[in-house]
Order: sequence, then C-alpha cells, then structure tokens
Amino acid sequence: MPRKFRFGIQTSRAPTAEAWAEKARRIEALGFSTLFIPDHFEDQLAPVPALMAVADATTSLRVGTLVLDNDYRHPLVLAKELATLDVLSGGRLEIGIGAGWMTSDYDQSGIAHDPPGVRIERLKEGLKILKGLFADEPFSLAGKHYQIKHHNGTPKPLQRPHPPILVGGGGRRVLRLAAREADIVGVNFSLAEGVVNPTVAQTGSAEATVEKIGWIREAAGARFAELELNVTVFMTAVRDDREAFAERIAGGFGLSPAEVVLSPHVLVGSADYIVDELQRRREEFGFSYVVFSGDVFEQTAPIVKRLAGT
Repeated sequence: MPRKFRFGIQTSRAPTAEAWAEKARRIEALGFSTLFIPDHFEDQLAPVPALMAVADATTSLRVGTLVLDNDYRHPLVLAKELATLDVLSGGRLEIGIGAGWMTSDYDQSGIAHDPPGVRIERLKEGLKILKGLFADEPFSLAGKHYQIKHHNGTPKPLQRPHPPILVGGGGRRVLRLAAREADIVGVNFSLAEGVVNPTVAQTGSAEATVEKIGWIREAAGARFAELELNVTVFMTAVRDDREAFAERIAGGFGLSPAEVVLSPHVLVGSADYIVDELQRRREEFGFSYVVFSGDVFEQTAPIVKRLAGT
C-alpha cells in the first residue's frame, strides 16, 4: 500500500517579520504539512531563527530545513540548536541535511570545498553525532573529522529518538548514505558541479531518477519500506498550455519537451493533470512527500487539498 501524500513549501524570504509570519499562517491554512527553508549565504533568511518564527506564528505546521549544509556548522552546535527548535516548536521539526554543493557559498565564505567523497564522509560523522547527542546518554566520537568527548547534549529533542532526519542529494554515495541513515530520503539533481546548469538539470530526468531509486533500494535493504521518499519540484506551473510551456522551458533543463514534463522536479499542466501525474509518480518512483520550491502555495493549494492524506 503506498504511503500517503503530504506536501511542503520551500521558501526563504520575506520583507518583515509580520510578512514572514503571515506567509507561514497562509501555508498552514492551505493544508501543507511543512514549511522548509534552504541553507545558503545568498539573499535569504537564516534557517534556524526563521523556522522558530514560523513555529511561533503557527500551531500545526511542521518546520524543516531543505537542506542544511553539514560543513557550515559544527554538529555539536547544530545538535543543540535543532533540539532547542524541536522543543520550542512543540515537536514539529524535520532535520534536512546534506553534504553541501554550491561552490559560490564556499568561495564567498572561505570554507574549504573539499571533494565530494570527503564532504560525504564528514556528513556521515555529523549524522552519527547528531543522533548520539539526541540520545539519552553522554556521547563520544573519535572520528576523522570530529572529536566529541563524553558530551550529554541538552536539551533533548521532544520527538524521540530524534526528529525525522531527511538526507538529500543526487549522487550515488550520498543517496546510499541516506538510505542507511535517514528517515526521509530527498532525491535531488546530482549537484557535483557546484552550480545549476542544463548539465546538472539533465540528472533530474525520469530515467536518472529510476537509477537513483535503485541505489536507495539496494543500500536500504529491509528498511526500504520504512523510508519516506521526498522530491522537490523546482518548476511548477498550473496551466492548460502544458506542451507549449514545456517547449519554452526545455532548453534550460537540457531535455526535450517530452522529457522535461516527465522529470519529477517539474510539474506543468492543469490541476487535474498534475493530480494524476503525482499519483503516477508515486507509483513509479515512490514519491509521497512532495515539496514545491518557491512561493507557489496559492496555485498548488487545490492539488494539496485533493491529494494530502490520500
């Protein structure tokens, strides 16, 4: 039996505190499960304080990061911030984390942009530390990248044993790690190039996604059935001229118009078409947790109303 649909919005900007709170209340009222915020040094709100403001402004809306860059924060510091957020939100946090990818963030900050294998290795240790510090007993780790000495992380998160952990990525190594360690696997483009361009966009095709699901299934083994599979839709357009619109955007994805409308990161068409397409994608890929990137919550609300919880 397929996992029931739930939906999120990934958003990151507002001109004032009240505008941010009002956006959050509107997203909640429209039936979305979660408000997510990304983690970059560009023009956006900082994730942890912004999500605390969302939690304060709402009553049931879950709050999440999509996704934190493990390299930007020491995991002991991050564990304390996230546990605090979970406690103060009443247990509504979802922890999205990844190995990092955007070259400009590293260049501008001076943080070392190590090869993917090193960053994924560091993420693996970071995940172990987060889980260890969320647990009940003092935790130690003598790792290659981090050393934790008998630290009992406090406060403890409200959700036990820890808030749901989402690991996102598009490469084989990070998806295999996610399959073994995460509660939610976020299937993304392969971002090894460090920028968004048509070459990267091609790695989000339906064909490439089938291969990614295979990596996850193989690495997860018996726990595959327990995983919630997540996908972010970066291009959403609820409109009737699906084929004409696909013609206009296909070049930016490096795909043909026929291929671009089948990418799980694109949804273009009438509301009826999108409802059917999301159900088809759940059957084909297993995606039940769908996040719309950008402030498209008004146009996608009818879709959420029809599918959330089904």
